[in-house]
Amino acid sequence: MKVYVLVEDYSGYESPYLAQHGVSFLVEKGGKRILFDTGQSAGPILHNMGLLGIEPSSIDYVFLSHCHYDHTGGLLEMLRAIGKRILLIAHPDIFRRHFVTKPHLRDVGIPFRREEVEELAELYLTARPLEIVGGVYSTGEIRNREEFEREHIGVYTLRDGQVMEDNIMDDMSLVAKTPEGLVIVSGCSHAGIVSIVKHAVRLTGEKRVRAVVGGFHLIGASDERIERTVAEFKELGVEEVYTGHCTGLKAEAAFLKAYGERFHKLHSGMVIEL
Repeated sequence: MKVYVLVEDYSGYESPYLAQHGVSFLVEKGGKRILFDTGQSAGPILHNMGLLGIEPSSIDYVFLSHCHYDHTGGLLEMLRAIGKRILLIAHPDIFRRHFVTKPHLRDVGIPFRREEVEELAELYLTARPLEIVGGVYSTGEIRNREEFEREHIGVYTLRDGQVMEDNIMDDMSLVAKTPEGLVIVSGCSHAGIVSIVKHAVRLTGEKRVRAVVGGFHLIGASDERIERTVAEFKELGVEEVYTGHCTGLKAEAAFLKAYGERFHKLHSGMVIEL
């Protein structure tokens, strides 16, 4: 199994790869390739794919972890670059209105209408777990969230004309079963990264967690929450951590201290082989 970091907030030191606030991974297993999120725009992704020797047409599926613009903004450009009608897996609510009000009213959801996407892809919108390729699953919606991971981050939606807090229930991850244990790939972990790992273990029945890859959204978290997250990872037996994007420097430092050489900071162009 391979995970290519097609774009990330950090490009690496003296790197030819481009960075962008956002995430896009390519998950490769069993001869199939899943494009996981599409950053803010396709330009840096396509540039980095060129350096990695990856043809867009080799992509078999697209998976969107949640609606945020920094994970979906490059979608239409990427679908056009792929050049064929492809299956796109996401949550049924991904096209909802999603916005912030501070410092001013601003839409932060997927910047395209459903109809625009349907012109280029076949939509598989489900809140349930789904096996995409052999041994690689969408976690589906994660409702069983740890109490310490439930916090509102100032995003809202509209329901029947009413402004409601948005709990980002469309947040989904990928989990792959490998001979060495589970590999979990998350976008922003709005469902809570500990909740995601525990959900993946329940879903697959596999208790060994080989690696967790992605943004953990601890950038504004309290010291207590960061410490609890690291402790839970250790208790769950997570063997290796690859993180960046929205994880935040304090949380990255805590994971580095706990995991040493088994901690890896994500950067554009990184190739994770497991």
